[in-house]
Amino acid sequence: MLKVGFSRVPVSTARTHRLLFNLRRINLATPVGNRSKLIRSVMGSHGTASSQSPKLLFRQLFEKESSTYTYLLADVSHPDKPAVLIDPVDKTVDRDLSVVKELGLKLTYAMNTHVHADHVTGSGLIKSKVPEVKSVISKASGAKADVLIEHGDKIYFGDLFLETRATPGHTSGCVTYVTGDGPDQPQPKMAFTGDALLIRGCGRTDFQSGNSEQLYKSVHSQIFSLPKDTYIYPAHDYKGFTVSTVGEEMLYNLRLTKDEDTFKGIMASKYCSYPVEIKMFKFLLYKV
Repeated sequence: MLKVGFSRVPVSTARTHRLLFNLRRINLATPVGNRSKLIRSVMGSHGTASSQSPKLLFRQLFEKESSTYTYLLADVSHPDKPAVLIDPVDKTVDRDLSVVKELGLKLTYAMNTHVHADHVTGSGLIKSKVPEVKSVISKASGAKADVLIEHGDKIYFGDLFLETRATPGHTSGCVTYVTGDGPDQPQPKMAFTGDALLIRGCGRTDFQSGNSEQLYKSVHSQIFSLPKDTYIYPAHDYKGFTVSTVGEEMLYNLRLTKDEDTFKGIMASKYCSYPVEIKMFKFLLYKV
């Protein structure tokens, strides 16, 4: 097994109400110095509402043209504060690197769940700006990268790690990255599913080595087998969703709650036109 080598997660309704109540105590009349202390006491030391792991810093970033999410994770308990970016987009590389710098992190890996026509990776551009960063993608993708991963491989950043689960079907090389097991790892788990599993949907399977039967089996065996409270963070969203859980998707996903034959019928009839970016795919494939 290859060993290559934050977490802020959604809060419950009750905790959200407490958070809003406490934030109302902070107003413009509060001295600036006291304001920052109060905010830190309410929000936590890294500026988000909840933490299940004091080690993990987590940021969800968005690229609006392709509706792509990029995820920043870092082990802030480690002296070097090592960090990874999952699914960086070429158009927002400067923004992402600026966030890394502002937070005092050391970016070690630019990781990809897949490469596809509507998923233009920024890994190569990141490496041109920060040469020590290593690019990561699955071996099955056929793309070039510094680290080619397979099912079961782990990517370490500090004392934290992401485990690779092969989830082909949207493309033959799709993977899902899942936070690790152990008392020091984020709980509940977090799964970065790429386009294999979207919130209430899934990626298309009608071109570029897509296979609906394979995708159905991948999601049910590798993602729906995770604990039901595992957070789902997809690579895209087009309806304003940001996060789901395994349990939610098992109940409410409009496609993957169906039986396999029904699912394959849905996917066979769903799409017509290809993304404009498909013409660039062969070029992009080798620029990870």
